[in-house]
Amino acid sequence: MDRFDALEAFVAVVEAGQFSAAAERLNIGKSVLSRRISDLEARLGAQLLRRTTRSLSLTEAGRLFYRRASDLLAELEDAEQSVGDEQQGLAGRMRMAAPLSFGLAHLVPLLTAFLHQHPDLQLDLDLDDREVNLVEEGVDLAVRIGSLADSTLVARPLAPIRFLACASPAYLARNGTPQRPEELSGHLGLVYSNLADPDHWTFVDKRGESITVKVPVYLRANNGEALISAAADGLGIVLTPTFAGYRAIIDGRLQAILTNFRLPAVNAYAIYPSRRYVPRRVKVMVEYLRSQFGEQPYWDAGLFE
Repeated sequence: MDRFDALEAFVAVVEAGQFSAAAERLNIGKSVLSRRISDLEARLGAQLLRRTTRSLSLTEAGRLFYRRASDLLAELEDAEQSVGDEQQGLAGRMRMAAPLSFGLAHLVPLLTAFLHQHPDLQLDLDLDDREVNLVEEGVDLAVRIGSLADSTLVARPLAPIRFLACASPAYLARNGTPQRPEELSGHLGLVYSNLADPDHWTFVDKRGESITVKVPVYLRANNGEALISAAADGLGIVLTPTFAGYRAIIDGRLQAILTNFRLPAVNAYAIYPSRRYVPRRVKVMVEYLRSQFGEQPYWDAGLFE
């Protein structure tokens, strides 16, 4: 049995959490992968994995061996990459995932320019609002907006994501302009359904006190552009990230309201699997995106004092 293949198989299974995903990642059959793990355990004289039909977990010996094996593979990849970097520019295939609206509006133009600069790089781009599992799906880099719960991922902040409550001038002329968050209970809410509590909007006053209001839902959608379009047509009030609504605000199709109150911001992050070795193409892409966005992203220009 080739020791490198065995180490690679074991590390892939641990990181993917299942044999089928690891086999797909290594482009080998599931039976071949299972045999490599069994042979490795036989050679070491120790059980590394506890396997049932529904779960997979590491033994104590497996945890110790995984740390050493992953370090060895990382050292080898790092050595190969360091030599390759000296010989050529960015090359190879990179899989990237990002939210749909943010990706279409702000990533695609930047990625197009990046690929012009690096013609030997191939990019697989998945634009979808679902939260992908980077390891299981073989994704090298993802853009994620909001809080990050998975501590096994490396996260680099790209830009703050700020929010504004908005409505069309025609809607406000018909229904009045709210002066305090509590008044939203008498209005029509257009809400983003992918949030945990889409109809609960939290504002912060000048004293730093939070005010949470339950907004009556008139339209619920899983796409920000659809909500902005509905708000611009006078259907109700929308709570929009500025990266999505800034053009409608600048054009006058939407008007920001309750601007004396602050809406808590989140961040857009570039995330990638936690490991010591990171391909140079991923590092360069992350730094490129950070340089294009930053603490004052272009979509916030003129929207905040």
